[in-house]
Amino acid sequence: MGAEVDNILPVMPAPELEELASNTARLMEEMGRATAASLKPIEQGRPPKTADEVSDVVKTFGEIAEHWASDPQKLVLAQTSLTKGFLDLWTGTIKRMNGEDAEPVAAPDPGDKRFKDHEWSDNPMFDFIKQAYLITSRWAEDLVEHTEGVDEHTKHKAQFYVRQIAGALAPTNFVATNPELLRETFKQKGENLVRGMRMLAEDIEAGKGTLKLRQSDPSNFAVGVNLATTPGKVVFRNDLIELIQYAPTTETVFKRPLLIVPPWINKFYILDLNPEKSFIRWAVSQGLTVFCISWVNPDERQAKKSFEDYMREGIFAALDAVEACTGEKQVTAVGYCVGGTLLSVSLAYMAAKGDDRIASATLFTTQVDFTNAGDLKVFVDEGQIRQIEDRMYAQGYLEGSSMASAFNMLRPNDLIWPYVVNVYLKGEAPFPFDLLYWNSDSTRMPAANHSFYLRSCYLENKLAKGEMVIGGETLDLKKVQIPIYNLAAKEDHIAPAKSVFLGSACFGGPVTFVLAGSGHIAGVVNPASKPKYQFWTDGKPEGELADWVAGAKETPGTWWPHWVQWLEDQAPEKVKARKPGGRRKTLGDAPGEYVKTRS
Repeated sequence: MGAEVDNILPVMPAPELEELASNTARLMEEMGRATAASLKPIEQGRPPKTADEVSDVVKTFGEIAEHWASDPQKLVLAQTSLTKGFLDLWTGTIKRMNGEDAEPVAAPDPGDKRFKDHEWSDNPMFDFIKQAYLITSRWAEDLVEHTEGVDEHTKHKAQFYVRQIAGALAPTNFVATNPELLRETFKQKGENLVRGMRMLAEDIEAGKGTLKLRQSDPSNFAVGVNLATTPGKVVFRNDLIELIQYAPTTETVFKRPLLIVPPWINKFYILDLNPEKSFIRWAVSQGLTVFCISWVNPDERQAKKSFEDYMREGIFAALDAVEACTGEKQVTAVGYCVGGTLLSVSLAYMAAKGDDRIASATLFTTQVDFTNAGDLKVFVDEGQIRQIEDRMYAQGYLEGSSMASAFNMLRPNDLIWPYVVNVYLKGEAPFPFDLLYWNSDSTRMPAANHSFYLRSCYLENKLAKGEMVIGGETLDLKKVQIPIYNLAAKEDHIAPAKSVFLGSACFGGPVTFVLAGSGHIAGVVNPASKPKYQFWTDGKPEGELADWVAGAKETPGTWWPHWVQWLEDQAPEKVKARKPGGRRKTLGDAPGEYVKTRS
């Protein structure tokens, strides 16, 4: 057994002690810099932004603990289950140390990439650490799942927080318990930790006291240089938007122009990342006269801009500009995510007013009924909204980093911890990846607009209930009789497919529901030249999503051509290609100036 015990320790090269000591000193220096950066907000009289979040976590777990404490018999059974798991694990580990085979008590999920290093399975010590973590984290998740007597929102929050904590405490995130990190640290004599701590300090400084997670190398990208490069002109500008009209690449174009309403939570160039991935460039190549709104990155000057202002100074102002540039009174419109929610609100308002300037609408991963809005609802209750409002009204806006962090937390094992390990522990600069650069290029949210959105949509679901009031009109989506192309993404964590599907029933006209493969971004940006996923089509979006999918037709590739055919079936007439701006003076080249303002 002694020889077997010797073999449980990973084989590490002997470090050069002098160089290791030097790197340790440098590591402490960089650690001090990172600590100073994180404490700077407190020194300046700005309280930590995490205080309210931690308070809510403690309160939520307190309610769960109170339930279990009130039923001692059930608590004993739960503790017995955990104890049995560890006894079985210890028995299996002893067998392995004696050279015998033992079936694992807990194995990672097939898609879990954290434990791919061979030593997590081959080395009994690291196998024990891995299984102990899996047993404990799954037990905690199961404990919350079987909690009774608490409201669904509290239970949902507890499940979400358990996943966050479990992700943070994974042994893969620590040098001492990760065999790959141990090997790399000994090999580099700690130089990897010095580089990682230096980047950590830089990223805390960039986040003004809060970590701005480094997911991509920003030095390789510039908006208007190698991102958002489809040729066009800014044809209109006000306090909220720049409107871009893209230059045609075909001799004739569809008579009816296309207006894209992107989300203001992110920047529009997700639809124009590069020539190969650009939805906008492709739409232009199909003979569409494409206009796209570029929202301002707001500051305190836009603090009082409301949801109604975004409708009037955003969509309605853009419609006026499109008519001025093309002479066309009617357009087809596309709304993406919250841009689609705003478009839907605008359609309901226009229906109430008899305004028919939008003849058909396409919604990309858009929610109008927030009943099944997914994990983002964890952040929405009266107490949390008040905390957000207090922060927003103090400065006029919500920092872009807040929303970026929330989106990353929906998939922490994909969007947070791999970068923590690779960048801050391995000391590796991230690859230049355009999508992740865009993901980190966050925007601020004006206080009045964001408060209305959180309360009226996520908290009170007023649009779906027919209770939302805009401009003195009580909105009814059933009055929206125009054709709707409603696109959901199968693995969407932000606008869950179930939620988008449910929203189809809110409209009064014909709805073509399409389900794309992948998630919130890749399900939409699935280029026709190199499609990676598939899509499903069927009849009316009725009943349950699972039943609809079971009877749907699956088609390999992207849904883009299917969508263009849908547009052509409605308005096939073509005219001579239009130059941007028509006879109006343009205001500069695409992608404009608003999109270049960083938070």
